[in-house]
Amino acid sequence: MRRLRADQARMHLVMMLALTFTTGIIDAVGYLGLDRVFTANMTGNVVILGMALARAEDLPVLGPLVALAAFLLGAAVGGRSMRGARVGWSGRSTTVFATVGVILLGTGVASLAAPPEEGTVWGTAVTALLGAAMGAQAAAARRLAVADVTTVVVTSTIVGLASESRLAGGDGRNAPRRVLAVLLILVGAGVGALLLGVHIGLGMGVAGVLTLGVALLGHAARERVQPA
Repeated sequence: MRRLRADQARMHLVMMLALTFTTGIIDAVGYLGLDRVFTANMTGNVVILGMALARAEDLPVLGPLVALAAFLLGAAVGGRSMRGARVGWSGRSTTVFATVGVILLGTGVASLAAPPEEGTVWGTAVTALLGAAMGAQAAAARRLAVADVTTVVVTSTIVGLASESRLAGGDGRNAPRRVLAVLLILVGAGVGALLLGVHIGLGMGVAGVLTLGVALLGHAARERVQPA
């Protein structure tokens, strides 16, 4: 704990990488269990919507629309909550990430009792809750500004990995964190798919517990503000 507190940049990186892993879980649950909808990766939803509107067969419209709208709302609320917060991890960071964890865990527990199904009101509500939670998480992560780790997408991370590599004439300085981010969302998606095979609510619950752990650990290891 002292080491994390002494090196805030490393602490932020560790926390955001952990949330990248949970994002993989949530997107696997959404895509495989909620009618092929991404609740964190909005690029995927926009592409699915485009193809669906062009009348491609068997592609959903409602789910991606709901996820996109909820993500925007969650990001707006998260951004509003973080406005005026001090640089680095603050009490507001803890509040936003803890709220995300509670939403994920609560939705997972509720889904254990009443599994969401495609095309139902409850299934749509779960999509909206997950989308809003991921939007808020992305907004709070953006405020921390950990280079190459947004927690919700890795496209820009992969671009940076390749374009700034030694092969491309760069120094490859941030290559380890970029590789870790890609691997963690990959592994998270695999874990999410495995948990979905047990129950759809299990992946949400696991992601919620891990997110709450990140919020609590980040709060405990945050830089203390010295009194004036």
